Amino acid sequence: MLIIENDPGSGPGRLLDWLDDRGFVPVVVRAWADEPIPDRPDGHVALILLGGPMLPDADTASPWLKAERELLRTTTEEGRVPALGICLGAQLLAHTFGGEVLGKYGLPEKGVTELSLLPGAEDDPLLAGLPSTVRGIESHQDQITRLPADAVLLMSSERCPHQMLRIGRSWGVQFHPEVTVDRVRRWNQDTLRSWGFSPEVVIAEAEQHEAELEQTWSGLFGRFLDLAAD
Repeated sequence: MLIIENDPGSGPGRLLDWLDDRGFVPVVVRAWADEPIPDRPDGHVALILLGGPMLPDADTASPWLKAERELLRTTTEEGRVPALGICLGAQLLAHTFGGEVLGKYGLPEKGVTELSLLPGAEDDPLLAGLPSTVRGIESHQDQITRLPADAVLLMSSERCPHQMLRIGRSWGVQFHPEVTVDRVRRWNQDTLRSWGFSPEVVIAEAEQHEAELEQTWSGLFGRFLDLAAD
């Protein structure tokens, strides 16, 4: 399982536990530390792109992004293994295939947020059995503002219309299924306040919904791993 890490503060989190539970071995490439990104997903059963604070085309400050986009393009176009992009990873998927991502666009989302499943989700292999509304952890100011022409929109929220998309066997989620309550507790409180959020409320809501978040996203990730196992 190939995992690309774009920022030291946006690691795989509880994805590692879910991978271990199913017997998958993660290979984490710390792109931010200049570890090389492979050209192809050969030798791996799936690709995961993690988050980060940069925009998907910020090649000057984050020069590895070009190679990451090419790996994502190859993986998606060949369709031999599934891919999952989280936050920046979702934005990379949209940008790579002709969509638009804008920085500090609209209103930020931070902490537990309600997500609505859309009609395109009815037949999606990752979303089977989910109710029409679920909760996820958000942490972003940038967002996808236009989808690629061949993308299927699967989820939205009040502040961000493009919360989950699919292109072929590649999915992108703006929210963070990997984030634990412990990570939320470590978020910078000054940043939370500057974005218009109360740190106490953000932490309390994450604690309140911890079991629900674990159940929802471990199930979705499990279905992603089913595709990888096939």
